[in-house]
Amino acid sequence: MQFDRVDLGLVDFAQAQSLQKSVFEEVKNTASLGTLIFCQHYPVITLGRSSDKKNILASEQELTKRGIKIYEIERGGDITYHGPGQLIVYPIFNLRYLKKDIHFFLRYLEEVVIELFSDFGVQGIRIPGLTGVWIDKQKIASIGIAIRQWITFHGLSLNIKKDDLDNFRFIRPCGMDIKITSLETILGRSVQVDDIKERLSSKFRDVQGCLSTA
Repeated sequence: MQFDRVDLGLVDFAQAQSLQKSVFEEVKNTASLGTLIFCQHYPVITLGRSSDKKNILASEQELTKRGIKIYEIERGGDITYHGPGQLIVYPIFNLRYLKKDIHFFLRYLEEVVIELFSDFGVQGIRIPGLTGVWIDKQKIASIGIAIRQWITFHGLSLNIKKDDLDNFRFIRPCGMDIKITSLETILGRSVQVDDIKERLSSKFRDVQGCLSTA
């Protein structure tokens, strides 16, 4: 099974959320695996179903001053930040064509990211009991999904640019006192987000193929 790909560029979170809903309906009514939506967001804090607003460490006035919006959304997980220096990936996938297993899909997303980082000589790891991908003890990729009728939405964010980490100080990421890093920080050089998009598309297909033959 193949998937389609949509690249929104830099968009407001609400615009991407609206497109997710439209694509969800398309996937539900077709025989395709689904669609990958790539984008970057203007600064925004999102709170998942298990979020605690106490994990927002700045006042509403301070966030508004800095142009950071807040959304409460239906994905799993706690609180995170999105900004222009991240690559956001929303896989709207019909799990009937992969495996009807939520934990399986989360591990699939982690493996895609781990395989991506391996191309750069970077060892991404999982931490038992937690979701996402880490470099040593620093988080570099966050995952939060929702599933309805075995179709996924929301997805993952990868920290690419080192100059977009500062706003994480306004939250306790994932409700924890953890350090956040980026691919540029780890590599010590510039990384182009467009290059990551191409590589990541291939990893989604490669990992999917391995799963299909396992």
